Amino acid sequence: MPNMSLKKNEMPSQEPQVRSRNFEEVALGYTEEQAIDEARRCLNCKNKPCVGGCPVNIMIPEFIAKMAEGDFEGAYQVIAKSSALPAVCGRVCPQESQCEKYCVRGIKGEPVGIGRLERFAADWHNEHVSEAPIRPGSNGHKIAVIGSGPSGLTCAGDLARLGYEVTVFEALHTPGGVLVYGIPEFRLPKAIVQKEIEGLKAMGVRIETNMVIGRSLSIDELFEEGFEAVFIGSGAGLPRFMNIPGENLKGVYSANEFLTRVNLMKAYLPGSDTPIQRGKRVAVVGGGNVAMDAARCAKRLGAEEVYIVYRRSEAELPARAEEVEHAKEEGIVFKLLNNPKEILGDETGSVRGMECLEMELGEPDASGRRRPVEKQGSEFVLDVDCVIMAIGTSPNPLIKSTTEGLETQSWGGIIVNEETGLTSRPGVYAGGDAVTGAATVILAMGAGKAAAKAIHRQLSGEEA
Repeated sequence: MPNMSLKKNEMPSQEPQVRSRNFEEVALGYTEEQAIDEARRCLNCKNKPCVGGCPVNIMIPEFIAKMAEGDFEGAYQVIAKSSALPAVCGRVCPQESQCEKYCVRGIKGEPVGIGRLERFAADWHNEHVSEAPIRPGSNGHKIAVIGSGPSGLTCAGDLARLGYEVTVFEALHTPGGVLVYGIPEFRLPKAIVQKEIEGLKAMGVRIETNMVIGRSLSIDELFEEGFEAVFIGSGAGLPRFMNIPGENLKGVYSANEFLTRVNLMKAYLPGSDTPIQRGKRVAVVGGGNVAMDAARCAKRLGAEEVYIVYRRSEAELPARAEEVEHAKEEGIVFKLLNNPKEILGDETGSVRGMECLEMELGEPDASGRRRPVEKQGSEFVLDVDCVIMAIGTSPNPLIKSTTEGLETQSWGGIIVNEETGLTSRPGVYAGGDAVTGAATVILAMGAGKAAAKAIHRQLSGEEA
């Protein structure tokens, strides 16, 4: 029977007062009964508007129909035709602004919980199916992929399925890119990322870590070694700062460094080889998902007070509504319409506070959001001993500076053909944050998928 409830099945989760003191996953996942019940809310629309909202074009009604029948493995296989990272996407994709945004059930109620069902299908498969993916026969073509984040892994997986010999070059000692260094364990357990990567390896994808392209090898040298095309998915790992006084004090972090120490280096574990300052009063500057991640990590590291300092109002917060809600539940304090002016230090060179200004919203700027304007004479000091800057990132200029003929934007993003990902350099493609600047996992995956199709077309003359 169809489920005509106007509300989604709620996601079981840890209680806020419990989860704010541990790094275990917050959301616990649907039971089989909840998954079937939620799947039965889908109307299986003829024109499938949800599919058009998915950057990797998963056949959403088709996989949900199998879920409604209790065929969880069948549902997973439908998803796996389009997505190399279903367990990841089910957890971190902003479904509310993509597939679920176009769900017909959302017109008079809540949309179908597409992301929750995708997560369930992937988790069910990983728990119940142990057979490795079938490795295709080689077609004799070699492809290099720079970076093992979502765009690189997607490109590598799609090409491996077509028989290409793919080698992924990762600068860090662990593959996964932003999935392992940027997203906290409580949102995306690293064992899940590793499981997805092991599936790609089983299909023949080789991953070489500690390989900094532009230093260890250049793109020219990759071609000399027999690679016929190169995909750049190196992300946007260069942090931005506000250039205000005090940013060099002890206790000031970029969100990249803070989250890398916590997520990749496990700084939260006793006896960690990469410890981190555990501030008692922490200010996180910014309003995106990265800011929410940093604030929630600081809380779990034992901070008594954690503030989100953001210069616009709550309506303009770029973070997912779910992440904002979780942060509030965990006791994060939102200091909205405030902007830092100076970070104050003590005699030891450590943070002792942050001077802020109150703001008010003026006319819209180029982004369409109302421009924040300072309130004169509104200065006040926020009592903090640690400041984390989460105001954005840009691509590292290393690849650009070591590659002839690679055109980039003034801010560092690689210029590509929007449909194919082809750069100004023949045979070199790019996608994800290296092109767009910091964006979502699923958009990066969509770019990797588009580039894989274009590479296949270039080398074989066929459509993927």
